[in-house]
Parts: sequence; C-alpha cells; structure tokens
Amino acid sequence: MLMELIYDTYTVFWREMILLRKKFRSFFAGSMVSPLLYLLSFGWGLGRNIQIDGTSYLNFVVPGIVALSAMNGSYSAAGTSLSVSRLYHKTLEEFLTAPISVLSLVLGNVSSGCFRGLFSSSLIILFSYFFGANLHLSGWFFVSLLLTCFLFAALGLVAAMVVNSHEGMSRFSTFVILPMTFLCGTFFKVENYPAAVATLVKILPLTHCSISLRAIAMRAEFPLVSLLILAAYAAVLFALGMWVTARVE
Repeated sequence: MLMELIYDTYTVFWREMILLRKKFRSFFAGSMVSPLLYLLSFGWGLGRNIQIDGTSYLNFVVPGIVALSAMNGSYSAAGTSLSVSRLYHKTLEEFLTAPISVLSLVLGNVSSGCFRGLFSSSLIILFSYFFGANLHLSGWFFVSLLLTCFLFAALGLVAAMVVNSHEGMSRFSTFVILPMTFLCGTFFKVENYPAAVATLVKILPLTHCSISLRAIAMRAEFPLVSLLILAAYAAVLFALGMWVTARVE
C-alpha cells in the first residue's frame, strides 16, 4: 500500500518535472526577475546605508525576499499548472479517472510546487551572497522554508480546484497573494504597524515565514511559535486540498 502510494505520487510529480524541463529557461528567468529587482533596490539601494537591530538592512531584508520568492514560486507552480490542466487542456480529468488515489494526486502536485518554490528560493539565497549578505543558514532555516513552500503549494492547489476561470485565479492572486507581498514583514518589521493592524497581519502565513527565516538567519530568539503556525497552516491547507480534489473527482 505504501509503495503504491509512493509510486503514484512520484508519477504525478515526475510528469510535472518533465513539463518543467521543457520550459526551464522561461521558469528560471521568471523566478529571478522580481527577487533580483528587490535585491537591487532594497539590498543595494538601501541596504548599505540603513542599520536594523545592529545589522545591515540587506541582512534584514534578504530572508523576507526569500519568503516572498517561496510563496510566489510554490503558489504559482501548483495553482497555475493545475488551473490550466483543469480548465484549458482538460488533462486533469485523466488523473481523476486514473487508478490513483486522491492523496497521491494532491501530494504529487503539492510536491512539484514545493520543489519549484525551493528552487527559486535557493537561487535568491545564492545570489544574496554576491550582494554582500551575511546570513546564518541552519537546518531550521530550511525547515521553515520547506513548510512555507508546502503550504503555499497547497493553497495554489485549493485555489485551482475551487476557482472556475482564469480570471478568477487572477483575482484570487490579487486579493490574497498580493496583499501578503507587502504587508507581511517582508521589507520591514511587523511591529512598525499599529497594534491592531499588527495583530491582523500576524494571522497571515507569510508573516510567520518572514519572522522565522529572519530570526534564524540573524541568530535571534528561536521562532518556535511561528514554525508551529506554519506547520498548522501546511496541515490544514493540505487537508483542504484533499477535500476539494475529492469533490472535483
């Protein structure tokens, strides 16, 4: 039973990797444009002249850009791919009628989105050192990054299964993903908000990704609460993805 689950999940995952290989150049370029612009503007433009908590703004902002890249990469990879498969190519129907479980289908697609998010984020980490960043990268840093990629890939899957048009997917990104880009402590401390606004912002998952990655990278207090919140989001969104996929089936 376990081997069958692993094989079916790998089949779904490998299909997405084959598609990625065919358009790797465009994926590589697309995943780098926005983060590199952020590094250039906030990293070099501001990072050399501003100090935050005893370190350069560049060291402060890079974990936020990594979190942002993980969110966008994972969400877009899972959400866009599934939305196109479901609404345009109709290839999702082949998986739904194939003798594989809903768990394998969901896990394979989420893993694919997670892989792309990790790839994009790793590139940003690599490039940040050329910009002069000095980060402490431990195992917990990558645990936090993995949880972020997983939960946003699951969110992309849920959106793709629920939204019934490409315009709807675009609106979902506008009202859910875009606000998190600028509100969740990516470029500044959440504590800079008024208390009521900060409380609301801390409900959002990207906030806790930025907090946890930044705390670990800057050797601050271990962000146990944020890691637990990320794990809870990942579990809930994966379960929700299982439920909406089963309904579509």
